[in-house]
Amino acid sequence: MSGTGRAVHDLPVGRRVAQWRVRRNMTQQQFADRLGKSKSRVDKVERGVRPPERMSHLREVAEALRIDMEVLLAERIGQPDVAVAGVARVRAALARYHVEASPRPPDVAKVRARLDHAEQSYRHARYPILLGLLPGLLDAAREARVARPGRVADELLVSAYGLVALVLVKVGQGELAWLAADRGMTVALARDEARLAAVATVPLCQALRAVGRRRSAMDAAVVAARRLPPCGSAEDALSPGADDAASLHATLLLQAALAAAGRGDERRVPGLLDEAAAVAGQAGAGGGGFGPAAVEAARVVAEAAVGDVRAATVRHERLVRGEQWRWLPPEHRAAYLLDVARAHALAGDLPRAGRALLDAERTAHSEVHARPAARDLVAAVARHAADPAGLARLAATLRV
Repeated sequence: MSGTGRAVHDLPVGRRVAQWRVRRNMTQQQFADRLGKSKSRVDKVERGVRPPERMSHLREVAEALRIDMEVLLAERIGQPDVAVAGVARVRAALARYHVEASPRPPDVAKVRARLDHAEQSYRHARYPILLGLLPGLLDAAREARVARPGRVADELLVSAYGLVALVLVKVGQGELAWLAADRGMTVALARDEARLAAVATVPLCQALRAVGRRRSAMDAAVVAARRLPPCGSAEDALSPGADDAASLHATLLLQAALAAAGRGDERRVPGLLDEAAAVAGQAGAGGGGFGPAAVEAARVVAEAAVGDVRAATVRHERLVRGEQWRWLPPEHRAAYLLDVARAHALAGDLPRAGRALLDAERTAHSEVHARPAARDLVAAVARHAADPAGLARLAATLRV
C-alpha cells in the first residue's frame, strides 16, 4: 500500500515504477543509469508525462527493478468465478421446464421494463451484470406468459430467450446459447407470425455461427428474411414498428452474409450485403443504431473472412472516420473491432491487431474482459515485443 492507502493495483504505471525504485533504494539518477536513459526521462515516466510506449520498454524497466512485468501492469480484476457462477445460474433457469401459475403473477409491463433495461445493458456490453439479471428475468417472462397468455407475453418471452442466447454467445457458451435461442424459436413458431419468427432467428443465427454451423445460420436467416413483408409494401406499412421491421430485415441479411463469408461462400456474400444495404436505406433504418455503418462493418468482416484483408483495411479506415460509426452501440463497435483485430493478426500485422484490441477495450470494457475469444486473441498478439505497451497491461490484467 502507498502512503495514501491506495492499493498498488489502483496506481498508474509511473507511480508503481516510482514505488519500486524507492523499495530498491535507488535514486532517479541511479535508476536512469541502469536503464541507460536520462534522469529527466525517468522523472517523466514516473510522473506519467511520458509512460513507456512498448512492451520492450516495460520489460527493460521491470528487469532494472528486478520484478515481474505483470507487477507494473496488472489492474484489479474481478474473480473469474463470477462469470462461471452466472452461467451456472442461467443454465439452471433454462433447466426449469415447468412454470407454475403464481398467486401474484408478475406485471407484464414491469417485466417489459426489466427487459428493456437488460437490452440496454447488452448494448453497452455489461455481460457480468447481465449474467446476474437474466435468470430472474427469464423466470418472470415465463411466469407472465403462464398468467396472461397471448401475443404480448409471447413477444416478451421470445425477446428474453433471445437476449439470454446473445449473452451466452459472448461468454463462450455457444451450445447453451443455441438451446436458449431454440426455446425462443419454439415460442415464436407457435404463433405462426413471420415478424416474431424473424426476431427469434437473429439470436439463433448468432448461436449457430458460434458453434460452427454457418450453413444452417445462413439458411435460417435467408428464410426468415424472405418471409417478412417487403419493406415499403402495404402489408409492411400497416404493421406496427415499420421502421424496426426494416432494421430487423437488414439484420437478418447481414447475419446471412456473415455466415456465408465464414464458410467461404464468396458467391453469396456480395448479393446479401447489397440487399441489406438497400433495406437499411429504407426510412427509419438509418437510426436507432442501425444503418449504413452496420452494413459497412459487415462488409469489412466479410472481406477479411474471405481473405481480402487489404480491401477490408481500406474500408475499415474509411468507416471509423465517418460520423455514422458513432451511431452504432458500444457493444457493436467493440465486437467489430475484435473482428478487425483478428483479421490483422491472421494477416501478420500484429501492431495493428494490438491497437484494435485496445480500441475495443476502450469502447466496451467487458467485450474484451468477459469474452474467452477476446482473451485468446490478446494472448496471441501480446507475445510480440513490438506491440503497444497498453496491450501488455491488458494481457497482464487478463492473466493470459
